[in-house]
Amino acid sequence: MNRPRSTALAALSLLSVTALTACGGSSDPATDEPKPGSSTSASTAKAPTPAEHLAATIVTKADTDGFEVEEPDDEYAFAKSTDEVTVDKPVCAPLAYAMNQLPLGTPEADLTRLTSGPTDAPTQLTKGVTFTYVTLASYASGKAQSTFADARKAVDACGDGFTAKANGNESPYDSVTAEKVAPAGDESLGFTSTMTFRGVPHVLHGEVVRSGDVLAVYFSVDGMAIANGRPSDAKLSPTVVKAQNGKLVAGASS
Repeated sequence: MNRPRSTALAALSLLSVTALTACGGSSDPATDEPKPGSSTSASTAKAPTPAEHLAATIVTKADTDGFEVEEPDDEYAFAKSTDEVTVDKPVCAPLAYAMNQLPLGTPEADLTRLTSGPTDAPTQLTKGVTFTYVTLASYASGKAQSTFADARKAVDACGDGFTAKANGNESPYDSVTAEKVAPAGDESLGFTSTMTFRGVPHVLHGEVVRSGDVLAVYFSVDGMAIANGRPSDAKLSPTVVKAQNGKLVAGASS
């Protein structure tokens, strides 16, 4: 199983910029005329860029009770961009992107993190290491809704599986089914996919959540089990999903 590329943009702090109050040279209110081009408001706040918004919204170690949160290494990336991916069933492309940490649709900015944590420790010791990947993407107004709809359509249409190819690599998925997940954001969608690697079956889990103009895509895989030829069923980390969904809601309402 290939580890994903890091699509992370530079982590930018959310800045609040306060403008200087325009002052006239006279203390007489009647003669205080505003200078041409001066602001009539006491202060203004700079709106964050999509990249800044994602950097402020992405889950961190402090949000997850000690989970490790890091930028994924792109050394073993299946693909570095969606342009490199071909899918035998084009309708299934959103699922191919979701399971390889590539943004869905055409976002204005995207950011990916790799998480693992204390609640996964027993699994790590007995069954291998399970990671939950989080990819956030910000879209122009209305685009997140249509992109989410494409993901839902893919889950409905790709039940008998599909194959994705990129850079000489091939990832065949045997099946896709919808999976019930806790309601989150404005709309949410869960899915389960199965794959067979060297004759060994593996179950993968994913979730897509839309909050306003931002999509969060979660995906879990037990890479060690796949590499070592052991069957796996990699669940999403509830701690990570809950923490990230909470930050999405807070970000959408701010």
